[in-house]
Formats: sequence, structure tokens, C-alpha cells
Amino acid sequence: MGVMSFLLPSGLSAEALRELERACVAGGPDNMPWPTDAHVQGDHLLVSRSVEESGTLVVPWDVDGAGRLMSSSATLMERSVPYSLLVEIARGKVNQLRCQSADWRAGGLAIPPALVQEVQQATFAFGSAVTQPPSEAAVLQAREAINRAYRAAGDLVGVYLDQVFQIRHARQPRLDTAFGTRLGAAVPEGAAADALAAACNSVCLPLAWSVSEPTAGAWQWDAHDALLAWAEAHDLEVTAGPLVDFSAARLPDWLWSHERDLSALGRFMCRYVETAVRRYRGRVRRWQLAAASNSASLLSLGEDELLLLTVRMAEAARQVDPALEVIVGLAQPWGEYMAVEDRNHSPFIFADTLIRSGLTLAALDVELVMGVTPRGSYARDLLETSRLLDMYALLGLPLRVTLGYPSSASPDPLADPDFRADAGHWRGGFTPQDQADWARAFATLAVCKPYVQAVHWTHFNDAEPHTFPHAGLVDAGGNVKPALAHLRELREKHLR
Repeated sequence: MGVMSFLLPSGLSAEALRELERACVAGGPDNMPWPTDAHVQGDHLLVSRSVEESGTLVVPWDVDGAGRLMSSSATLMERSVPYSLLVEIARGKVNQLRCQSADWRAGGLAIPPALVQEVQQATFAFGSAVTQPPSEAAVLQAREAINRAYRAAGDLVGVYLDQVFQIRHARQPRLDTAFGTRLGAAVPEGAAADALAAACNSVCLPLAWSVSEPTAGAWQWDAHDALLAWAEAHDLEVTAGPLVDFSAARLPDWLWSHERDLSALGRFMCRYVETAVRRYRGRVRRWQLAAASNSASLLSLGEDELLLLTVRMAEAARQVDPALEVIVGLAQPWGEYMAVEDRNHSPFIFADTLIRSGLTLAALDVELVMGVTPRGSYARDLLETSRLLDMYALLGLPLRVTLGYPSSASPDPLADPDFRADAGHWRGGFTPQDQADWARAFATLAVCKPYVQAVHWTHFNDAEPHTFPHAGLVDAGGNVKPALAHLRELREKHLR
């Protein structure tokens, strides 16, 4: 068994120590986690896994001004001498910062002298930390290197965004990116509807299976018909789905009586896909068939069975209409579920396998919902997210990005009861203003990427049943949150 030990700085709170036990070791070509056991023992963090290979430590850390974020070390080998946790976090971030700035500069990015100096200062702080013997002074230098590197990373992404938008707008004054939100079951009304129409050029109609077929064979389409009519009346581009969201709260209750029966589950899922596509044929061209089939752990289905069901649903949709644009969604794109379960397919490999199976996909939907556990991703910074999106673009398909971040950490009675806001946080935490700042930053990043064809918020209204807690753009009292205004500003600045 491979074991690594990390010396912890003194004075960590009980909460910070608990968060450290979410650490894991990642590796491989897509740098995805291995099943990892992490626990604090005295003043050390011990991480162990079944493979004896070098890897990167992926660990939560509080970064001044940036939030509680998942950070990564550089590649580490196993050794008997403990590593310094803060020195290795600093090494990883400084290395990532320097490599990305060099790559972007080689691609034509003009980096201003002040930012070059920021990168150098972070590098010098790390050099000071790593060349000292273990001491409080070395810890202080490592903290400074981490904070400087994260600030410089944010500034680097800002420079990248400005220059990419300049280049893209020189060719196209208004970008064609679809930009909007997933709706619920009710037609938007009043001020919220007006704000939505002003901010969005596109919507997703989720067509949740639990709503469409609450009883086996008894279809209910009235709510979906009304939503589609509303979207058409407002000249909004429409994507349907995800038809089958592999979340317990989004699947019909009667489906559990067929648990472990792969044949029956496949038959019911394909029947639902065929029925929905046939009903809206000619009115909806883009269909997201599945969400989270790469990471789900329900209905006693294994990962190969989930892969097979995803392929079968796509084939069923194309039998109804071969010209459909078929989309499949990936949850937890950093592969957090692989740190706690022994899986063969990372999200990247899952998508690659779908493509190699001969399945013709129009796009992949990458679900970037941060701060939510267990299905969401632990909070990351913009540079880490940019690198992730660039990696998925290597698969050769356009990307669609689903964004979400909670505006509160309190219990949400209308969200999936298994989900909670407890996976790091952006800047100050979970408030409407933090959500708005996160929405502006991460939506801007997604829109700027030329290979991203659509950006959608995870759901519109917290007053309707939804998946992720407090992640809507309208709160449960019907009040529009600040995030929607920021999204409107982004559309007005860049999009049609």
C-alpha cells in the first residue's frame, strides 16, 4: 500500500483538520483520483492508497481572499520522510502558474510587466520556503507563496479573458454562444420572467422523468408543453433535458421496484426517451439525454452498465429522428467520486469511451457545480477550471457547461435531500453576493472559450423542486438574486 505523510502547520482549527481528510492522491494522463484514505494523526496528514505510484496530492486549503479551495501539489514520490504540506501546496500552485503563463505566452498572450513581476514574487516566496529547514519561518514563506500564486493566477486568467474576447470580437461582434438557465416545472412569471428573458438567449427544458411519468405508463406533459410554448413565444433557443438525470430525486419512484434488473431499466429509459423525442419532434432539435451517468451510484448499477444505458438511450433517440443533436452530461468532472469508489472510468475516460463506441454526439455537457456534496465539485479557482475545460476540449467535441453555486448553506427543503452546501467555498462563503461573484467569474470564463457552445445555469427558481441546494437565480420567496443581473451584464457585453 502506498503511503505519504505530510507535516501540518501548527494552529489549524478542528474544521480545517476535518477538511484535510477529504484529501486524495491523483495521477494518470487525466490526473484523476485514486481511492484514497486520508486521516490526520497528530501533526501529520497521512494519505494511503492501494497503488504504489507517484502522484499529486489534492487537498483543501484556505487561501486568503480566494476561499476554501481544492489545491494540488506537484508530482510526489513515496518516501519515508514527511513532506511539508504547505511547501508542497505552494510548489504545485507556483508550478501550475508558471507553466500556464508560459503556454499562453507561447500562444500569443501578452502578459503585462506587472503580472510578470507577480509571478516572480510568488516564485521567490516559494524558493525561500523550500530552501529553509523545517521551521515556522518556512511555513510563513510557504503561506505567502500560496497566497501570491493564487492572486497571480486570478490576474493571469483576467488577462487571458480580456485578450481572448478582443480577438473573438474582432471577428464576431456578438458571439453565438447559447446562454441561459434550466427551467423548472412552472412557467416563469412577473419580474423574474422579465429578468430571465433579458439575461438569456436560451433555456433548457429539463423534462424530469419523475414529473413526466410519475406512475409507470401514465404520462403528464402539460407542464412541459406550457414551458416550451413560453420559450418559443420569447424567441429563446431550446434544449431539452437531461431526460434521465441519475439523481434519486429526479427519477420516478416506481423505477426502484426494478432495481438490479438491467434489461427492464434499459427498456423503461429507452421508452421514455423515445416518447419524449417523438412528442416534441420538429420543435426541439437538441437533447441532453443523460446527466451524471458517469458518476452515479444508484439502482445497483455498475459503471459499465451505466455506460451501456447511456449508449442505448442515444440509439433510441436516433431511431426516432436520426438528425437530432444528442448531448450527454458529465458530473464531477474532476472525478471526486473516484477518490471514494474503485472505478475504472474517470469522467474523461467515460466520455472518450462513449465517443469511441461510435456514438455520434453533438456535444458534451460538463457540470461545474461547486461547493455542493456529494455530486458537485469541491470549489476550485479560475485557473484550475480553465485547465479542466481545455482538457475536455481535447476529446474533439464542442462543450456545453452547466454552472451552479449555492447562495446559502442552510438546509433547502426543495433540493435533493442527499445534497448539501459543504464542499469548500468561493471567497467569503455562501451568500447571494458570493454566488453573484462566482457566477460572473465562471460564466465569463466559460463564454470566452471558443469550443464552448452553450452555458446554462443549473436551475432557475428555488421555489420549485430542484437538485442543488439554494443554487437558483430566484430565491424561494420569488426574489431575483444578484447573480441574474451579473449574467445579464455578461450577455449584453458579449452575446447575441
